[in-house]
Amino acid sequence: MVLKEKLEAVLNVGLRVPSIMLLEVLYRWDVSSFFQKIQRSSLSNNPLFQYKYLALYLHYVGYILSLVLLTLPRQHLVRLYLYVLTALLLFAGHQVSRDYVRSSELDSGYEGPLYLEPLSMNRFITALIGQLVVCTLCSCVMQTKQIWLFSAHLLPLVARLCLVPLETIVFINRFAMIFTGLEVLYFLASNLLVPYNLAKTAYRELVQVVEVYGLLALGMSLWNQLVLPVLFMCFWLVLFALQIYTYFSTRDQPTSRERLLFLFLTSIAECCSTPYSLLGLVFTVSFVALGVLTLCKFYLQGYRAFMNDNTMHRGMTEGITLLILAVQTGLIELQVIHRAFLLSIILFIVVASILQSMLDIADPIVLALGASRDKSLWKHFRAVSLCLFLLVFPAYMSYMICQFFHMDFWLLIIISSSILTSLQVLGTLLIYVLFMVEEFRKEPVENMDDVIYYVNGTYRLLEFLVALCVVAYGVSETVFGEWTVMGSTIIFVHSYYNVWLRAQLGWQSFLLRRDAVNKIKSMPIATSQQLEQHNDICAICYQDMRSAVITPCSHIFHAGCLKKWLYVQETCPLCHSPLKSQSQPAAASPAAQDALEPANQNQPEAGQAGSPADIAERRGETLDEVDADLESDGSLPVSAEPEQDVPRNGPQGSVDLEPSPRVVQVGQ
Repeated sequence: MVLKEKLEAVLNVGLRVPSIMLLEVLYRWDVSSFFQKIQRSSLSNNPLFQYKYLALYLHYVGYILSLVLLTLPRQHLVRLYLYVLTALLLFAGHQVSRDYVRSSELDSGYEGPLYLEPLSMNRFITALIGQLVVCTLCSCVMQTKQIWLFSAHLLPLVARLCLVPLETIVFINRFAMIFTGLEVLYFLASNLLVPYNLAKTAYRELVQVVEVYGLLALGMSLWNQLVLPVLFMCFWLVLFALQIYTYFSTRDQPTSRERLLFLFLTSIAECCSTPYSLLGLVFTVSFVALGVLTLCKFYLQGYRAFMNDNTMHRGMTEGITLLILAVQTGLIELQVIHRAFLLSIILFIVVASILQSMLDIADPIVLALGASRDKSLWKHFRAVSLCLFLLVFPAYMSYMICQFFHMDFWLLIIISSSILTSLQVLGTLLIYVLFMVEEFRKEPVENMDDVIYYVNGTYRLLEFLVALCVVAYGVSETVFGEWTVMGSTIIFVHSYYNVWLRAQLGWQSFLLRRDAVNKIKSMPIATSQQLEQHNDICAICYQDMRSAVITPCSHIFHAGCLKKWLYVQETCPLCHSPLKSQSQPAAASPAAQDALEPANQNQPEAGQAGSPADIAERRGETLDEVDADLESDGSLPVSAEPEQDVPRNGPQGSVDLEPSPRVVQVGQ
């Protein structure tokens, strides 16, 4: 069953490739130049070539035929190809019969019995076997037992066996051809309304789909049924293979390495001279990029890489990049040599995009390996080796393209993406080394988060500056050069996504970091006495605390751990109370104020900040409300409420099932 489905999928694509090939030929066919060549040749007196409009009509008929082949359902398409195959077999049978009559019997002039002439007998047996094979194949293809319907071309052989004169055999051969032609015409006439019925049914289904689901659903359905990406990729690969075969079949001398590179580029340039072949190249590049990215994920993670597939790494980005650059530069309108050189630059940009996507895949995996305690050397080797490849290969690409082209500002912008990729890989490797150093140390490295932030911020700043230079260069070309709608649109999109959004994200990250640092500085530092009294680990990193800060809600954490937490959200990791800096004071509870007083004034006891009556008078509340607040804040004496473990919630409110440290109020 699976094999049958795969075979149907292959037929669904393979049988539609000739329709795209026909569109390619019709697009390249110049009717005017074709008729000029006909007028110079001996066919100018032929009535079929004296009317130019007839060829134009045939041109349009070819477009209609190709569209029919492209959109026909698979069952009807298979049946159509079987009919065409039967017609070709019948034509081959009549060609064999004609060649036997003209080339063999008429030339030899022998009209006697066949068994008396061995040479004539051999020719007869050969022709008879060929005709029987043709009849059998036609019967099998058409799935019928009426084999006599395809046996008209056997009449000349039967006549020769009956010792009919040669002139009569020639007449019988013509009669057999006419009879077969009449059979074909009868078959076409009996199925004349089939195309109309198919078109009527298809139109009715299209109208129903549009009314129920809309045009978008119709387009997606046709896209999936015709498998257009795979179809155009197969078409382009066939075109490229034919181009390579034509080149090598016309040359006898071996090709050098430089010549092979030029041959590769010129063959690709020849195979993207029309919109259809350009689309084929776009989808081919997309599938190649998908294959490379899939191999990259498999190399890093093995079969686990296919469990969580990322929709952003499917190669479409590279294909769309190629299409936009080809349309913007007018690739298909250039000569072959100019197209080849322009394609070298466009393919360089596409390869740089693939390398950047590989880095996007490898970066989190490498950093996760560095931060984890995974001792597998093979995993670390794969990650580091891929990073080294991504470090060296973009730089090598930049060096090679600088050897072929003169260095200018535009070329610098092109190679800047590869240089930035190498810089990003260098930053990733540096962070990986820092993680590994911290892993082998017994104590965590101080200010590790700051070092990582500075490393990431450096190449992010370089990316922003490069994007800004590209926008500035594009604006200058638009203002002082030739203005185009496509160029202006690309500049606008590039400015928004690569400049404005990057600047916005970078500024927000800076503000969050600055606010987190200010909040940490505004919190009091726990004394050694308070740490001894606390006698617990940090609830964030589960490490012992030699220095810590006290939050307004009287919880103790490492300053660095709490700063990392504040990058994510502005609440306490344990009780989720809002943490405000001094510039944004929060309404701290009296219990928290009473707990912080010993830390700042070294008072002997923290629980004597005033009686409930004094607190009620100071806050303007009733005594019952003050008692309820004291109970909710945990400021009652230790003997008044039992100790209990408080579950620690994650950043998004998910309960951690692991045992969390006890929440100890400072001063209790």
